[in-house]
Amino acid sequence: MVVMARLSRPERPDLVFEEEDLPYEEEIMRNQFSVKCWLRYIEFKQGAPKPRLNQLYERALKLLPCSYKLWYRYLKARRAQVKHRCVTDPAYEDVNNCHERAFVFMHKMPRLWLDYCQFLMDQGRVTHTRRTFDRALRALPITQHSRIWPLYLRFLRSHPLPETAVRGYRRFLKLSPESAEEYIEYLKSSDRLDEAAQRLATVVNDERFVSKAGKSNYQLWHELCDLISQNPDKVQSLNVDAIIRGGLTRFTDQLGKLWCSLADYYIRSGHFEKARDVYEEAIRTVMTVRDFTQVFDSYAQFEESMIAAKMETASELGREEEDDVDLELRLARFEQLIGRRPLLLNSVLLRQNPHHVHEWHKRVALHQGRPREIINTYTEAVQTVDPFKATGKPHTLWVAFAKFYEDNGQLDDARIILEKATKVSFKQVDDLASVWCECGELELRHENYDQALRLLRKATALPARRAEYFDGSEPVQNRVYKSLKVWSMLADLEESLGTFQSTKAVYDRILDLRIATPQIVINYAMFLEEHKYFEESFKAYERGISLFKWPNVSDIWSTYLTKFIARYGGRKLERARDLFEQALDGCPPKYAKTLYLLYAQLEEEWGLARHAMAVYERATRAVEPAQQYDMFNIYIKRAAEIYGVTHTRGIYQKAIEVLSDEHAREMCLRFADMECRLGEIDRARAIYSFCSQICDPRTTGAFWQTWKDFEVRHGNEDTIREMLRIRRSVQATYNTQVNFMASQMLKVSGSATGTVSDLAPGQSGMDDMKLLEQRAEQLAAEAERDQPSRAQSKILFVRSDASREELAELAQQANPEEIELGEDEDEDEMDLEPNEVRLEQQSVPAAVFGSLKED
Repeated sequence: MVVMARLSRPERPDLVFEEEDLPYEEEIMRNQFSVKCWLRYIEFKQGAPKPRLNQLYERALKLLPCSYKLWYRYLKARRAQVKHRCVTDPAYEDVNNCHERAFVFMHKMPRLWLDYCQFLMDQGRVTHTRRTFDRALRALPITQHSRIWPLYLRFLRSHPLPETAVRGYRRFLKLSPESAEEYIEYLKSSDRLDEAAQRLATVVNDERFVSKAGKSNYQLWHELCDLISQNPDKVQSLNVDAIIRGGLTRFTDQLGKLWCSLADYYIRSGHFEKARDVYEEAIRTVMTVRDFTQVFDSYAQFEESMIAAKMETASELGREEEDDVDLELRLARFEQLIGRRPLLLNSVLLRQNPHHVHEWHKRVALHQGRPREIINTYTEAVQTVDPFKATGKPHTLWVAFAKFYEDNGQLDDARIILEKATKVSFKQVDDLASVWCECGELELRHENYDQALRLLRKATALPARRAEYFDGSEPVQNRVYKSLKVWSMLADLEESLGTFQSTKAVYDRILDLRIATPQIVINYAMFLEEHKYFEESFKAYERGISLFKWPNVSDIWSTYLTKFIARYGGRKLERARDLFEQALDGCPPKYAKTLYLLYAQLEEEWGLARHAMAVYERATRAVEPAQQYDMFNIYIKRAAEIYGVTHTRGIYQKAIEVLSDEHAREMCLRFADMECRLGEIDRARAIYSFCSQICDPRTTGAFWQTWKDFEVRHGNEDTIREMLRIRRSVQATYNTQVNFMASQMLKVSGSATGTVSDLAPGQSGMDDMKLLEQRAEQLAAEAERDQPSRAQSKILFVRSDASREELAELAQQANPEEIELGEDEDEDEMDLEPNEVRLEQQSVPAAVFGSLKED
């Protein structure tokens, strides 16, 4: 049951309370200026009818008009009450009036202003909203304006009122000039491009401006160029040409784009001739191939579009003679532009580096067939290229210039060009020397031989001030007298055109200046030899030898010694020996082989055989290790031819000691073969035994097969067993070398895959040493199984358990390789019967015989 109570106060007879309100009313009566009490009361009455709740808010605000909390809650509640109503409802006006009453006390509160402005925006009252924003900006301090402007700008952009928005943005930029990009974007969207260009130009010129969007100054400048060049009819207040040309000096790495923007501006403005002038200026001034490509492509596209537009216009309006002439003119202009491209590109490269010699030659080639342009190009090139900065050889420009005049029959002009070239301060002496040589060749081509000699003698004449060849502080004209190129050509001309004395003087002068090469020395000596001055030629060799050291002197010594032997043979043997000893003194091993062979040939033909053998013996020690094997082969061959094969035994022994294992193995086999041919079976067997120490059975199967064949032919059962014993011993020796054994096993094992674990499949837990030992045992077993079976062999062994009759029968068989040793047997053996053989009995373990089958 609801108990209604009417307040007995005479001033408010209309207030009605419920019984539940009495505690809150009493509390308010006690603390009527307490905001918390009112808020608790209001919180309690949230479910009450809206008029009664509004009445409660009004009572509270009447007592506490400066309470922000009460006003904020009250206004929020009033806005929520009319939220779903039509904006023309009178209740909206009541809420607006309530906000106005609040701002009498709360005009410094930006949150309330924002809520009120948003409320007015929702109502669509543009003028009232704009004035309210203005009041808010005037009422609030400037430090809080940043909270109002975002909503204000959104309001301005939401309505098609550009003038209002522009004025609002202008006010906003006074507070926040860094937001100019936002204003520029709005101006672009509203098609007010002139003011947008002005603002953008201001931003670009302001060095302190920092873009909120993170754009660089160049990006802003590029936007400005695009804006003003693409809209020439809408941007009237700016000097577009001056702005873009200012960018050309400021952004030198983007010249291509800026030139294209300037030309595009004139094209859109309808000034086509002016656009062509801009394009021509651009391709004459750009410095990089990239910029040139951009400008040229844009230029060509412009010309194509002009031709297409002209053809389209002519087809629509009918063709007239004047139109045909204009069209042909445009086509000719376009063809000329395409034809000029290589020359224009070459100009760009020369602007990058005007001292690039190769590019100047290419430019001359582009002017092929136009003599005047070629002469102008050569003249410009020799005047522009600095020899000290040149890329390439600058003298080739002078030479090519003179050659051009020569090809056209103007010899005097060619001589003048070359004469001027000889006075140029080149960086390298070789450049000036090439010019002098070209002067001589020019005269030779036209059979002016005396003039050619005079020019080269002038070039090699001693200057007033001598200088070293590599002295960079002196001009090249003072150093060219030491140029080998000029002297070589002069020597060739003297040999062909001069006298013997003049040629000899030239060569002597070259040697005196110490600029000769080994080839020059050899040429000088050959020249003297041709004129029968043999001793003089040998003196030339001696002078050349004194100038050079090894290995440069190698060719001189070889030629000198060959010529000396061919001249004197054995008549001056001691002198020849002295020359050889002098040549071999300090000779590197790389060049010693040829000299030693030549020395030994001299001794064989004209000297003593023992001297030749001594030379061969020295050669085996002096040559490189890689040549020792060949040297020993030559030594053995010559010793066998001179002294016989028995004299080669010592050579073989020394070779086996000196050479590497591979070559020593070859020597042992050859040595053993020789002893076998001589019938020295024991010697051969000893050689095989010695060589077996460096022959691993797993890698040198050929050696062991050779020894086996030898024992089959010349041995017996005991020697075969000894060979097998040695083989097992050598194999065991190599098995103790773990690293070698592992690598060799992986080579010879057919089932190995390259890892130690593969040697014992299924036993990966064993360590590597056990695996290697197991594999060694397997190899030993395989070697034992490889022993020759008696049943399959044709070897006639002498068995120790044979009967006397069988032994006597075997002894009577003839041995084709038996050596007669004479009749010096012991007397005891002479007393034996012919069919008896004395044998020493000895017990032999049964395991020694292996798998031999019993008789």
